[in-house]
Amino acid sequence: MSQPDWTSPADLRSQLQKLWDRGELLRSRLPQAEPMFPLQLRLKKPNSNDLGTQFEQVRRWIAQLQLLDSRYRLEYREINHRQLGRNQIPDSVWIDQPEDALQLLGQQRAARQFEQLVSASLALFPALHSWLQKYPLRALEQAAHWQQILAVLQWFCAHPHSQLYLRQLDIPGVDTKFIELRRGLLSELLDLVLPAAHIDEQWRGVKGFCRRYGLLDKPLRIRMRILDNRLAIAGLTDLEVPVEQLAGLQLPLERVFVTENEVNALAFPELPDSVLLFGQGYALDLLGHIPWLQKQPLYYWGDIDTHGFAILNRLRTYLPHAKSMLMDHSTLLHHQTLWGQEPADTACTGELPLLTSTEQSLYQALRENRLCNADGQPVKNLRFEQELVSFNWLQQYLRQL
Repeated sequence: MSQPDWTSPADLRSQLQKLWDRGELLRSRLPQAEPMFPLQLRLKKPNSNDLGTQFEQVRRWIAQLQLLDSRYRLEYREINHRQLGRNQIPDSVWIDQPEDALQLLGQQRAARQFEQLVSASLALFPALHSWLQKYPLRALEQAAHWQQILAVLQWFCAHPHSQLYLRQLDIPGVDTKFIELRRGLLSELLDLVLPAAHIDEQWRGVKGFCRRYGLLDKPLRIRMRILDNRLAIAGLTDLEVPVEQLAGLQLPLERVFVTENEVNALAFPELPDSVLLFGQGYALDLLGHIPWLQKQPLYYWGDIDTHGFAILNRLRTYLPHAKSMLMDHSTLLHHQTLWGQEPADTACTGELPLLTSTEQSLYQALRENRLCNADGQPVKNLRFEQELVSFNWLQQYLRQL
């Protein structure tokens, strides 16, 4: 006979553990939280038929539950069996007090820590209530450092737009590394406690932490090759400068080229009245901070793969007039023997609405693996890297501009 699946004492404890792991037991201790106790646990129990066919197993099951820790409360119901008569069996299990649940799990100390950090947090920043309600376990993980975290929040509230480097912040008990290691967490909290006027929304993520909250960061730099020696700056044609300085550059230009690959950039032919900017993959959005690029014919040269077109699409969110170069069917087919593959798990599969119709056609063919090799076999995750374009093919393209 198979073992009945009636609820065991271990199952009851597992239910409590799941409530802890989901943060529900801590969440119930927040101010204005819905009462959670008395808490009824799920109890799968024998029925009248089981009593007749598995009487000894039912009796052992009842004995097991009756040995439960006294912090569980059993309620019984009577079953009237025609052969066995009236019998009382457990019908429900309750935990009456939150402290009982915490003691059963051995989490009394953790709960006290959580209550202390909640009290300290809401006294200073009532706006953190929603975050603490959503992420109680994340807060508890930082309990030993929560006073320093609150000190960081207080400093930023008191020093908006400080224009200091992170290294310059003078917060007792907090060093640069403390903040660097918790930038993601601090961003979530700062977004709740700071006025909107103290947050620069154009900067996001860990890398944008300093600029988002009014600190100075190491300058973002872009490398540039001047392709016309007549426009050299003090004899220099290959420069790497902060974005802010590049934004103020004034040169009589006819066109700007952007490419990701360094070798391509260094080998790019000289052209009258032209410059070339070295891209940084998805960091090309830095170019959106350079106003004069809005006025210049601009050509982007990337890989012919799904990510190359995704980067082009992203660039157009900042520079909508950007044109692609050498990212077309003819370039791809001309170099068929040099095709490779991009990793399947990183291929872009999303919609790219800023591509032109011809670019969109090629992107869809790449995304759907519809391009075939010389043998007529479809090539999965096709990639043709920009540095494999023949120099003669590049020169022919530039002559047509």
